[in-house]
Formats: sequence, C-alpha cells, structure tokens
Amino acid sequence: MRKLIVSMNVTLDGFMAGTNCELDWHFSYWDDEMAQHASERLSMIDTILLGRITYQAMARYWPAQTMNSYFPRESIAFAEMMNNYRKVVFSKTLKAPVWNNSRIARYSLDKEIQSLKLQGGKDMIVYGSGSVVSGLIQLGLVDEYELWVHPVLIGKGKPFFRELHAGRTLVLSGTRVFGSGVVILDYRTLS
Repeated sequence: MRKLIVSMNVTLDGFMAGTNCELDWHFSYWDDEMAQHASERLSMIDTILLGRITYQAMARYWPAQTMNSYFPRESIAFAEMMNNYRKVVFSKTLKAPVWNNSRIARYSLDKEIQSLKLQGGKDMIVYGSGSVVSGLIQLGLVDEYELWVHPVLIGKGKPFFRELHAGRTLVLSGTRVFGSGVVILDYRTLS
C-alpha cells in the first residue's frame, strides 16, 4: 500500500506560516543543499496532494521556473517533477484545474485518500496545505511526517498541529541537518 507523507516547513516554535501566511522565514534559509534533498525526496513520489490555496500559488509559480534563466540549476529537476507529477487538489470551490496533470478530488478526504492508497504507484506527498493536513491528521491517514524545522521563532502564526483531538505516537525514522541550520525530522506513525 502506498504511504501518505506530509512534508511541512515549520518554525522552531511550531508555526507553518505567519498570521497572514508569511513564508519569508522559510525562503531565507533555502539553499542548493536543501534543493538537492527536496529533489531526491520527490523522486520517490508520484502523486502530490494539495489544498486549493497552496495549489493556486504553486500553479502560478512552478510552470514558469523550468524556463527561468535565473532559477537555480539545482532546482530545475524539482520544478520539472512538480510540473509533471500527478496532482490531486482538495477544494470545494475550485471549478477546474489549470496546472498540468491535476485533478480535483471528487470524494471526501477520507474516501479519496483510501482510494489513492490502494492504487499502484509510488508514495504520495502533501506540501503545505494546512487545512488538508489538519483533516488528514484528524482522520489518522498520515503515514509519515517530514518536518523541515527552521531555526527561527516567529511568536505567532498558523500552528502546524492545530485542533488535535487525539494523540498519536510517532517513531523517529531519520534526521538530516543542513548547513543553513534547518533540520529535517522524519517521523513514522505506528500502525
């Protein structure tokens, strides 16, 4: 069965974005070493799951990057995967997908994920998409967390773990420290 992986950039004090969705703290740490790791990780995936807000932001950004002469060469492979991989968008308001290989989820979050997990292929990943991730956590559908912890405190913002109604036991399955000070913590859920 395919795994569902949540990949999230978080501040040391547990926020995934500022109160107005600011991500400047995230971009200030991004470097070639992190881009290489992100590309290696994404190469083990074949389906990207997104909420509407994250989808629309990424659909405006990624298609142009493969032709952008100022875009770092180390990130081109990542951009090509983002543009070419299958994307499933969870939205009640989006009428039609605009990004290559995208479709809008037709069923409830629970039914859609259960169906996707049973399909053949590589694992699935969720980038950002706080409301979708919150729902996945509540439903117990996350198999692995990949937390990119940035060495910054923002004091307030959108917390990563919000409205957690039941506890979960996780097992640390890997770590990675980057020269920028960002640390990846990989956790698996216990069955």
